[in-house]
Amino acid sequence: MGANPSASPGGDPLGAALSRLGLSSSHLRHPVLRSASGELVSFALLGAPSKLSYGGVLLVAGGAELVGPPPSNHAFSEAQGLEGVPAQLADLLAEAVGSYLERAEGADGRLAELQGRGRRASVEEVWSLEREVSRLRGVVGRAVVAVAELARLPSGALPGIGRALPPLESELQRVQDLTRSVQQGLSDLILMRNAEESNRLAETANELAALSNRVAELQNVSNIRMLGITYIALILAIVGAVVLIPNTAATILGMPSAGWVPGLWVDVILFALALVPLTVVFGQRWVRTLLKGFSGYEFRVVEGMGELPETVSPNDSAPARKPPADRT
Repeated sequence: MGANPSASPGGDPLGAALSRLGLSSSHLRHPVLRSASGELVSFALLGAPSKLSYGGVLLVAGGAELVGPPPSNHAFSEAQGLEGVPAQLADLLAEAVGSYLERAEGADGRLAELQGRGRRASVEEVWSLEREVSRLRGVVGRAVVAVAELARLPSGALPGIGRALPPLESELQRVQDLTRSVQQGLSDLILMRNAEESNRLAETANELAALSNRVAELQNVSNIRMLGITYIALILAIVGAVVLIPNTAATILGMPSAGWVPGLWVDVILFALALVPLTVVFGQRWVRTLLKGFSGYEFRVVEGMGELPETVSPNDSAPARKPPADRT
């Protein structure tokens, strides 16, 4: 067996292993690295939530060497009857798989908490957990590839390691199933939140549509009331036109310069000037039709004036009036 790179105090075991293979840290995204100098099989070690380290085994001509920190518990390798580097590798891999399972169960608990909170759960928390679970699935997938590669190694490369891999593969499968379930639950939760937001937006749009319809209704009512005011103004203009002619004649005939006109003729002229406009104007069909709807126009005007803020105080309400019945 060769020397363990981790034995150098303060050194970087993984960097040293990559250097011996003629590779750089940019190649570390692959769990299995091969070169003319040997082979490196690595897997992730979970530390802080946002920090990863790596461990594994370096297979070179001189033998197998553990890469990474030494395991803190040797119960797994003792149960499998392993010794040396295979035992250290099995214990380190067992610790890594245990940390994967612990992280997955923690994510499952957080998912249950978010589901229990319902709408009170923030979108940021949901997406934060989604990103964490996605990273964990990538880490677990890397370990699955590493275990599969260890199972393909010749029996003499790591004596006895084959006995330790089946339980580790079973645990990795369990972690994969759990993370897949958590991710599906998160997807359902995100879809539910999106549906709730869509419903809320639809409700808001319906409320805005109802307000728009109400505004349009008020505008139509206002137009009808303004039309009533216009009709009354037109009626007053017609009456003013009818009265204007005899009034003007009376003013002229009442002047001192018209004193030579006999009184009888003054009466006849004024009577004629009053009768002719009445006959001509009020004899028109549209004028008579307009006058028939006068009570309705009056109601619309009173109703509209009653709702003006200048005429109604905040504590008062406009008197209710029934619209007049239509007259045929």
